[in-house]
Amino acid sequence: MIRTLASTIPTKALSIAVLSASFLAAGCSSLGPSRLKADQVDYARALGDAQKREILAAIVGLRFADAPSFLTVSSIIAAYNFDASGGAILNAGSGAQPNYAQATGSVSYSNHPTFTFTPTTGDAYASAYIRPLSPTLVLPLAESGMPIDLLLRITAQSIAGLQNGNALGGPNASGAPEFFLLIQALRRLQLAGELNVESRNEDHVGRVYITLAATRSGSNKATVDDLALVRKLLHLSPKMKTYEIVYGQSSDKDRIPMVTRSVFGILTDLGAQIPVPDAQVGTGATKPTIGLIGGETRPTIVVKVGEKAPQDAYVSVLYDKSQYWIDRGDFDSKYAFTVVQNLMALAEVTDTSKAPVVTIPAN
Repeated sequence: MIRTLASTIPTKALSIAVLSASFLAAGCSSLGPSRLKADQVDYARALGDAQKREILAAIVGLRFADAPSFLTVSSIIAAYNFDASGGAILNAGSGAQPNYAQATGSVSYSNHPTFTFTPTTGDAYASAYIRPLSPTLVLPLAESGMPIDLLLRITAQSIAGLQNGNALGGPNASGAPEFFLLIQALRRLQLAGELNVESRNEDHVGRVYITLAATRSGSNKATVDDLALVRKLLHLSPKMKTYEIVYGQSSDKDRIPMVTRSVFGILTDLGAQIPVPDAQVGTGATKPTIGLIGGETRPTIVVKVGEKAPQDAYVSVLYDKSQYWIDRGDFDSKYAFTVVQNLMALAEVTDTSKAPVVTIPAN
């Protein structure tokens, strides 16, 4: 005799069945919020890691004269499927027929994310990567506390005629010693609170100014010496303390001329500092490594080369059967790499640019 389930399940068993069903329902109802909490961080990190690899690949490629390509992630759709089913059969036998109970169930879960990439081309490509960065875009980063010597070493090709290193070689490939003396003095003044960078909007035109504290009695001798050195190297009038920074090779005593690099120029310069085997230079595959002078002999970003990168490398890429990477323990290189990321993010901003759209189903 087969009885109905409700009439034969003991009270304890019925409670367990109800509890299991309630737990399953609760799990399904919380799936959306839980996925949001996990995916928001995971996708942000994944996008950041992908961008780091893209930038390092561009740096290494330009070391060998390969033109880089950039893909923008325009959308991410995280598609999740969660299905569950179950059933139960209870047979209360009579006589020689035994009693038995049978439960069945199945659970399936799948994740099929979809990524949409948009290549950067045309005017957006030229504006973001080929045109020199404006001083009004670069210098405000120092206003937010970024080391001004690192910022200028990365972005400036010359300041008041003082040349930074040149990635394409030539008689001035290593740069002028005075350039490095200048940015080191500016950094000391920044740390001493005697240097300030200010952005202004004058007549709907963005301008950037640098203020050097006036020499006063009782000032620290090292600070007084740095102020005098900066004014001498930049040919500034000692009667003023605020000067506008403008793009160009020459200017008057009230302005500081600066020739800035493009994103391509920045990446090319960083690539030129990567040490490569002499055999690759001898075959004409690349130029000799650029060594800096003036107390800045360490590469801006130390990129190592080998057959295999460490598993915990900060970022690594494969190029022509060799691995290129940045050590996770090299803070200075990681920070400089972050500055480059920030500069590229600023350069890529246009009136029509949009952030990636991440779609995460909530049910």
